[in-house]
Amino acid sequence: MATQTPTIDVQVHAYQRNSPERPWNGFLQGPDEVTGDDMVAAMDEVGVDGALLISPFSLYRYDASYALEVYAAHSGRFGVIKPMNPQSETVADDFAEWAGTPGVVGARIMLTAQEYEADDPGLNQILAAGAKAGIPVNVMASGKLPLLLELARRNPDTRIVIDHVGLAQPFLPPTPPEPFADLANVISLAACDNVAIKISGAGTLSHQPFPYADIWEPLGKVFAAFGFDRCMWGTDWTRAVELLNYEQGVEAFRVTDTLSASERSVLMGGTLMKIYNWSPTLVG
Repeated sequence: MATQTPTIDVQVHAYQRNSPERPWNGFLQGPDEVTGDDMVAAMDEVGVDGALLISPFSLYRYDASYALEVYAAHSGRFGVIKPMNPQSETVADDFAEWAGTPGVVGARIMLTAQEYEADDPGLNQILAAGAKAGIPVNVMASGKLPLLLELARRNPDTRIVIDHVGLAQPFLPPTPPEPFADLANVISLAACDNVAIKISGAGTLSHQPFPYADIWEPLGKVFAAFGFDRCMWGTDWTRAVELLNYEQGVEAFRVTDTLSASERSVLMGGTLMKIYNWSPTLVG
């Protein structure tokens, strides 16, 4: 009997409330605290088998200690990713140490954190280290997609994953008037075989209530350009909390008739397992 593909969320966050023991470096839209236990409970409620846990840059910068604690407590449910520091004096060593940490499935670059050029040594060292370690580098690149295209071309052996459909996504209502305005730049990245894309947080780009009927025409262009074998569904929970709940972020992709059963299976877990070489431990 064929086994069912797990449902895996490509991007979620967990964090502790702000405290002297683990202080926040900034602000992240969402509850005061979303623990690993909270995240697992939310996933269990809607039948999500696993998720990639992204250490939130806005709160913890390059410190992934809490994400690793969550992994230790729920190792079968999460793969872990953290942002890497392009300004570090020891980028290659930093990356190698991270890649060798139990639970790690990828790393992240925040192109939105400051102004960069395509020949930036730190960025290219991170991308080269990703190729050497054989793990994907996720890139937050909204508004910086031409730069990402140059980086992808410079680093053809690195598996690059575009965060959040490559688009700026709102933290609070209302959704911007033209949320898919930069779609042509997103599509241009599909020409690079080493680039995949997260279809994460997409519900926050809708002007309509659940199940967000207006997102499927532009998302269809992304699916057509990249192919489902380079697209991965996710919620970006809990950043999206002011615009939709976790169940809506999951169910919108289950109830739409724009996806076939096979496309849904690949988009909501199958592609992720291949690109990140990871799958959750299923119980019972």
